[in-house]
Amino acid sequence: MIPRLLTRYNDQILAALKQELGRDNRLSLPRLEKIVVNMGVGSAISEKKHLEEALDAMTLITGQKPVVTLARRSIAGFRLREGMAIGCKVTLRGRRMFEFLDRLISIAIPRVRDFRGLNPDAFDGCGNYSLGLTEQLVFPELNPDKYTRTQGMNITLVTTTDSNDEARLLLRAFGMPFRKDDSPQG
Repeated sequence: MIPRLLTRYNDQILAALKQELGRDNRLSLPRLEKIVVNMGVGSAISEKKHLEEALDAMTLITGQKPVVTLARRSIAGFRLREGMAIGCKVTLRGRRMFEFLDRLISIAIPRVRDFRGLNPDAFDGCGNYSLGLTEQLVFPELNPDKYTRTQGMNITLVTTTDSNDEARLLLRAFGMPFRKDDSPQG
C-alpha cells in the first residue's frame, strides 16, 4: 500500500512546486530525503531501564528498530564515560518516512499541549528543518500506562534543497502547521 502523503506528493505537490519555482525538471525540485528521530536519555547513565523504555517507545513510534547512541567523550561532571549508551536514533527513508510524517503532521503535533504552530525559522541554512517534542505520549501508539516517564525527542526533516525558502515551500505543501507571523509590519 502506498502512503497517502507520497501519493499527494507525486500528484499535487510536485505540480505546485513546478509552477511556484518555475522549473520543469522533476529532479531539481525539493524533496524529502530522510527523517531522523533522536532521543537523548541522560538518565540512562544511572538507570539502564530508562534506555530500554526509550528503545521500546521509539520502535513503536517509528516502526523500525533504533540504534543506540554512545557518548563520544568522557565528562566527569556528568559522570559520563566514553562509550556509555546515552540515547537512541532512527533514520527513516521511503515509505516509512512518509507514513511517519503523515502521523506526525495529522495526529501527533495537534495533540501537543498549548500548540500555537511550529517555528517557521527553525531551518539550519541548508534546507533541513528540526523540531523538538517534549513528550513522546503525543503519539497514539504509546500506552500512557506503560510509559509513565516523560521523554522528549528531536525530529530532523532532511530535504534535497540547499535553500530554506524552497524547503519551507515543500513542508507547507505537505501540511506542516507553521506559525503565522502576527507581528505588525512597519
